[in-house]
Amino acid sequence: MKAKHPQEFHVLFLGKKENPFAERAADFIRRHFRHPLIFTGDRYDKLPDEVLNWEGDLLISFIGSWIIPGKLLQRASYAAINFHPGSPEYPGTGCTNFAIYNGEKEYGVTCHYMKATVDTGNIIAVTRFPVAKEDTVYSVTQQCYHLIETMFYEIMDCILQGNPLPASAEQWKRKPYTRKELNELCYISPDMTEEEVERRVKATTYRWPWAYTKIGNRIFILQS
Repeated sequence: MKAKHPQEFHVLFLGKKENPFAERAADFIRRHFRHPLIFTGDRYDKLPDEVLNWEGDLLISFIGSWIIPGKLLQRASYAAINFHPGSPEYPGTGCTNFAIYNGEKEYGVTCHYMKATVDTGNIIAVTRFPVAKEDTVYSVTQQCYHLIETMFYEIMDCILQGNPLPASAEQWKRKPYTRKELNELCYISPDMTEEEVERRVKATTYRWPWAYTKIGNRIFILQS
């Protein structure tokens, strides 16, 4: 049987809603593959039945927030790949937040095969960049988005030319961070030192602070 040309691939693209980098990547998929299914949303949006019942060749998660069911991943006959805004030291949720909290001087982005457990599949490619002391969660995230977009086009070009995907020698360095751990990072308690409070506020501020404290049953969100 004649091999299917990559342009004939049935492609499922899952991307972050209202994100210009994801929008450009989705448009690339529409222009270069004849059978695309595009869905964008945030972590509160459930994957629709059309997505959950998809079967095809290539599944792409582009800075998406969903944990993809293993049965859906298995229905991607060519590959199921994720573009993750974090280096192999930071799998999971809140990766950039923890990198800022830990004062990392270097960070990166990762493309990898997807498995049912998030950010555990074999790594395809990694791009790293320096992090300055004055960098914020927002500035590092934007740098990640730029590099992920560049990496995305490189990987898609590889696929469209019929070449095998790269194989990185890098390995994940720890188990994935969880939403629970990120929520705990946001919590400020009265017994914390001023230095610890500052670290947590910096690490959990994107465009506005996520950090909070709790008195009795009342939660107070910190203001910048």
